[in-house]
Formats: sequence, structure tokens, C-alpha cells
Amino acid sequence: MKKEIKSFEEAAEFHGHVCPGLAIGYRAAEVGLDELLSGRSEDEELVCIAENDSCSIDGIQFVTGCTFGKGNLIFRDHGKQVYTFILRDKSDAVRISQKPEFAMNSAPEAPQLMKKFFSGETSEEETARYHKMRSDMVEQYLTRPADEIFVIEHVKAEIPEKARLFNSVKCAECGEVVSESRARVKNGKIVCIPCSNEYAGINR
Repeated sequence: MKKEIKSFEEAAEFHGHVCPGLAIGYRAAEVGLDELLSGRSEDEELVCIAENDSCSIDGIQFVTGCTFGKGNLIFRDHGKQVYTFILRDKSDAVRISQKPEFAMNSAPEAPQLMKKFFSGETSEEETARYHKMRSDMVEQYLTRPADEIFVIEHVKAEIPEKARLFNSVKCAECGEVVSESRARVKNGKIVCIPCSNEYAGINR
């Protein structure tokens, strides 16, 4: 039975605006929950591995309840509209990726028009066309059959470990507190990553 999810309008309020990126994440999350017969994650029972950090991630977080803070939203910096949803009880996992043909054909003039719009070079007619194009893309992501937009594959996925708590230590240079798991050693002292990046080492 399909689980009821929060509306796209509510997701847009959470995100701050309506855009194609939010619509992609919202729809991918909807499809993911539907495929896994799962409801919104209250704790860490559902995990999402997201392969980008675009507007779509707010759609994922809002619909699924997977968040960075809870440790069940995992970011992999691949720059791809790909999401893997995993049930921690090992019963199922589904990988959802945007179809290349849909991405390239849903709005063919998008790259050129977006470039002109953000550089402030669009005419009044082009600006109106840009906004209509975005609205049309949102509508397509929300209403077209899922298998026209995405490749949907049930997969065997490695279950990520649950979020861990670490001790905090004080950086010997800036004095700020840092998680022990992210601390570094510089000249024999415990430092944070920004302070460690200033360390050039010793020439030999």
C-alpha cells in the first residue's frame, strides 16, 4: 500500500522556493519510499545515500526524514542525481538514478538559457521563457510516470553503520572545540582540520 507523504507545497516552504532540483529530490524520495513500502524515517531505520548536494537534497530530507544530523543521510560527492534508499533491517534497498535521456531532453535549451539568465543577459521574452521552462520541468518531475524519469533498481547494499558519538578536544592553535574523529596532529599537538591545513611539514 502506498504511504502518504507530505505535499510538494510543504516541501517548497521548507526549502524556500520551488525549483526543478527540489522536484527531482521530492519525486525520487516518493518513489524510494513507495518501492520500499516504507514510511518517513523517525529515527535511523531508513538510510539514503545521495550522490550530489543540490537543491534535491532538501526534497530527500523533507520527504524521507533522512538527515545529516541523524547520520542516515550520507553524501557522496559524485555530482549525479542518484539516490540509494536502504532499510536498516536489511530487507530491501533501491537505487534511483535520473535517466540520461530524460535529463537531456526534458528542457533542451535549459543550459544556454540558464547561463544567460544568471549572467543577467536575458531579454524580457527570454526571462519569461526561462521561468516557464522551470515551471514546466517541475511539473514533469512531479507528474510523469516514475519509470520515464528514473532507472529504479532493487539492489544489495552495504548497510552503513549507525551514527557514532565522539569525544571533543580543544584545538591547540585556534582554541575551538573539535570532534576527536576529525582532529589532526601538527607538530605533536592536537589541532582541527583548518589549522592542520596550514601545516607545510618539514623539507627533507
